[in-house]
Amino acid sequence: MASRIQKRMALRRKLHILRNLTHSKSVKKSSILNDAFIYIYKLKLQLEAIKNEYLFLMQHLQEVKVEKVGKGFVVKVTCKKGEDLLVKILEAIEEKGMTVVQASVACNYFFCMEAIVEAHHDDRDQEAMDAKDLRQALVEAIDQKQSVDVSTF
Repeated sequence: MASRIQKRMALRRKLHILRNLTHSKSVKKSSILNDAFIYIYKLKLQLEAIKNEYLFLMQHLQEVKVEKVGKGFVVKVTCKKGEDLLVKILEAIEEKGMTVVQASVACNYFFCMEAIVEAHHDDRDQEAMDAKDLRQALVEAIDQKQSVDVSTF
């Protein structure tokens, strides 16, 4: 008899906890379980919406900033990860006659690079380079790499 009462009390405690978690106003066991089912279903839909938004942002994330600082530039690149992306960016910088003096690269969820770039010492005409030209070269290198990635699938 005591074990039956203990089981009933344990069930009541669990239903009370479930009722509090789902913000249910019901008292009946079946209604509490139904409210819990609906609550879990809504959470699942919210999770799917967040996941879809995250995937969309990851697919369309691309930001390239180039700022003129002294004789060089500060380059900030944020975009979707891809194989050899760093190589393509560095090649684009080199093609413009520039050298990376210092760089910081991270690649956890997306590719992120911050670099200080200066003209080669022997190139005097490179000082006249505009930040827009360098930015355009970097965007083309990233777009070229991403179009190759998409065509392989």
